[in-house]
Amino acid sequence: MSNPAHTDLFQPVKIGAWSLANRIVMAPLTRCRIKHDGIPGPLQATYYAQRASAGLIISEATNISPQARGYAYTPGIYTDAQTDGWRLVTDAVHEKQGKIVCQLWHVGRFSHPSLQPDGQLPVAPSAIAADGETFTEFGMQAVPTPRALDSAEIPGIVEQYRHAALCAKHAGFDGVEIHSANCYLLEQFLRDSTNHRTDQYGGSIENRARLVLEVVAAVTAVWGGDRVGIRLSPVTPAAGNTPLDSNVMATYGYLIEQLNQFDLAYLHFVEGSTRVSRDIPNGIDLQPLRALFKGPYMANNLYTRELAYAARQNRSADLICFGRPFMANPDLVERLQTGAELAVAPKETWYGGDEQGYTDWPSPA
Repeated sequence: MSNPAHTDLFQPVKIGAWSLANRIVMAPLTRCRIKHDGIPGPLQATYYAQRASAGLIISEATNISPQARGYAYTPGIYTDAQTDGWRLVTDAVHEKQGKIVCQLWHVGRFSHPSLQPDGQLPVAPSAIAADGETFTEFGMQAVPTPRALDSAEIPGIVEQYRHAALCAKHAGFDGVEIHSANCYLLEQFLRDSTNHRTDQYGGSIENRARLVLEVVAAVTAVWGGDRVGIRLSPVTPAAGNTPLDSNVMATYGYLIEQLNQFDLAYLHFVEGSTRVSRDIPNGIDLQPLRALFKGPYMANNLYTRELAYAARQNRSADLICFGRPFMANPDLVERLQTGAELAVAPKETWYGGDEQGYTDWPSPA
């Protein structure tokens, strides 16, 4: 085990526009506890404030529009009421001297008509169904074949991101993260396994990356690049057991090179398959992809204390994201620093419910 006495993991660091108390990041964690119209409330304010000792908190994935929604009881950031609800959260985090960014989310095809406006089909780059079920207010439901977006609709998707970014600014967030990972809408456009379009948003790598880059341009126009991060997951099949792109190195390499023009605060990489494995398929190497990015690198996926120490010792990551450990350990930073035993949240408390398994863990005063 690397010696924590010789790590800078717990030292302050400047990332983008932010001065962070340490290099530990609370990963976005969907908890499905938003009870009314996607509006966060005092319960969420308590939850995030309890975890404000993280150098940076990334909010749970937050819907950018009614169409973006793919799971019941998840928050939004597109109405005044949602913005006001998030203001409760950001104020509570800031009172604890924490920093928090809002993760902007559009699920694309991984949704259900009961979650969509007027019971419509979910939208996607192409009418290709995902495998699996999603969590609705009526229980688990199989996701249907989505409707392919018309070319004329795509500027409206970009506008949804721009509007949500503006709402996040009004809500008092310190910045935003663009969720372009885990096989949701932006990654559905990026991968040739889910994008069979023949217009300017399909076919070549340049065309498939076009929507992601248009979204980044719109969001950085609101915030500036130094308060915007982006999350990518080149080898995860997450939502809907989605096949990988046929040429991961070329596709994600092109995208990352293009992202450099925006001077983003960070690149957030899921190393391996989200929540499942850190294994990388043969013929794919994430290190050259990471090296293409000219800014700070945030590493995520099944990190332990030992892996985090090692990542800083060999300088393979600037920031380390922890997800599930933050559920049951609001004081995770302190526990990692002292070597204290970590509590484990029972799986039945991960999604849905109330304060049980959410805000009732012992937390620092």
